[in-house]
Amino acid sequence: MTPGFRTGVIAVVGRPNVGKSTLVNALVGAKVSIVSSKPQTTRHRILGVRTEDDAQFIFADTPGFQTQYRNALNQAMNRAVTQALAEVDLVLWLVEARKFTPADARILPLLPRDKPVVLVVNKVDTVADKASLLPYLQSVSGQFPFAEIVPLCAEKEKDALRLPAILKPYLPEGEPWFAEDDVTDRSSRFLAAEIVREKVFRLTGDEIPYAVTVTIESFEEEGGLFRIGAVVWVDRDTHKPIVLGKGGEHIKRIATEARQDMEKLFDRKVFLNLWVKVKGGWADDARLIKQFGYE
Repeated sequence: MTPGFRTGVIAVVGRPNVGKSTLVNALVGAKVSIVSSKPQTTRHRILGVRTEDDAQFIFADTPGFQTQYRNALNQAMNRAVTQALAEVDLVLWLVEARKFTPADARILPLLPRDKPVVLVVNKVDTVADKASLLPYLQSVSGQFPFAEIVPLCAEKEKDALRLPAILKPYLPEGEPWFAEDDVTDRSSRFLAAEIVREKVFRLTGDEIPYAVTVTIESFEEEGGLFRIGAVVWVDRDTHKPIVLGKGGEHIKRIATEARQDMEKLFDRKVFLNLWVKVKGGWADDARLIKQFGYE
């Protein structure tokens, strides 16, 4: 190990849709967390890994903390958030420039007092008058003893990449946990399922509600390609034809765009088959939550 090498786990927390997954993907340099406009797109704690010459940053992307709905799925995701906060060396709390909502306020009591917390103010590019940010920053910074306050735009990779140098001094000295070329702790099967779910969310819009999940039924390697079979699970019979689309146009586009993302991520040819099935009430069934991999 290089003398003085630093390794640490960094929880990335915030309300739903504030840009946590976008930031983690930019920091890692690969799409390890899916992104959509639907709240609660991220449902699992996902580790994204960035390795430099003298440090390894292990970012724990977490679901947006949810207090509005109390079904089994949201309870499982909230447990992922609180567990992540208990097991890390450093916390990044994302808020949106000039917005501080009740959902943001509910996260304040969860922030640890015994670990450094960095306030990341995202989406500053949406603020035309940058001088108007100062009162906002003063207001938010007065609510917690933050180690650092960093305004940025997570969608601009160069902007996001200012963070590692700021965070490095807060990481403990230690050997790297992951190989130099690893970007996540998740398997290819998991990433494939997440990519399909992202496309369902993006391509069905508000027609399909939150209760959609994806399972991988088969994942085979044949020479230089992956042959993948996946099931899109919906909550109601009426949702199935929406995902399929007229003449199957929706599911074909979902499969095409998912396959293209997989080929880029896995760096190989992918054959993808999708099916749509109904499992009523799965999001409020603790047994099915575990069966679908949310615990």
